Amino acid sequence: MKKGLGRGLDSLFSIYDKDEEKQADTSSTQGQDQKTPVKSNNKTEGIQEIDLSKIYANVNQPRKNFNEEALKELSDSIKNHGVIQPIIVVPKESGYMVIAGERRWRAAKLANLSAIPAIVKNYSDKQIKEVSIIENLQREDLNPIEAATAIKKLMDEYGWTQDIVANRLGKSRPVIANTIRLLQLQPEVITLIKDGKLSAGHARSLVVVNNKDAQIKLAKLACEKKITVRDLENAVKKQTGKTTKTKEKKEQSEELKQLISDMQRVFSTKVSALGTNKRGRIYIDYYTQDDLERIFDLVENLKSN
Repeated sequence: MKKGLGRGLDSLFSIYDKDEEKQADTSSTQGQDQKTPVKSNNKTEGIQEIDLSKIYANVNQPRKNFNEEALKELSDSIKNHGVIQPIIVVPKESGYMVIAGERRWRAAKLANLSAIPAIVKNYSDKQIKEVSIIENLQREDLNPIEAATAIKKLMDEYGWTQDIVANRLGKSRPVIANTIRLLQLQPEVITLIKDGKLSAGHARSLVVVNNKDAQIKLAKLACEKKITVRDLENAVKKQTGKTTKTKEKKEQSEELKQLISDMQRVFSTKVSALGTNKRGRIYIDYYTQDDLERIFDLVENLKSN
């Protein structure tokens, strides 16, 4: 997932700050003037120079791999120019825990700095996890599997739907769904993606290959022969026996096409038709339990009308 993931951490921080202010206002004494701003415990305490020895990494950091060469380059830059952007930390009994900017913190230690500029935030454990995950999702060098794992964690731990994740990251729901689907691939294929040998585009083509050995074989072929995504898609079609039925597609009426388009908007997922007005099939895709439950609710509502 590349640069441009949307709203950014500042937006997320402002959401939390507003939530905290709202809660503080609700719990204020009855005689307090409601128009008086209520200070939030979650407000920034300003940029501070904090001793590096008092800062430690987040054990639940979603990002597991740090490129040593890139870290060394950042360290050299810090030696020459210092740390330009402060990291984000939360106070703990044993010091301060990094929730955003761990790479800068690691590079600063590598550069033998004694202190680093930091912004202190008083976030709850839940907020810390969310910020850590989203901060990592906004990194340019996060590999597709790390991104998929992080998104899945947001959905599993906090009950976020694909629509909520898409809104927070400034991405479309299909992009989120396609990213999560990469976790369905075989472990050997996932390893190739993590190692940077197989692109996300190539990997998405392989999700539909149910045969384990065939999926691994095609993945290795893509790596060794450096074939394009389009060529891999054609190879996948041959493997799965799927061919484009041009004749049937041409015979589909505008009314049928409009019906499929309307269904996609209603169900908020991929809907496709195979056949013509006289005979065929309609497919409704779902990628998670949330998708299935949403479709179920829509059908139940239709039944009750």
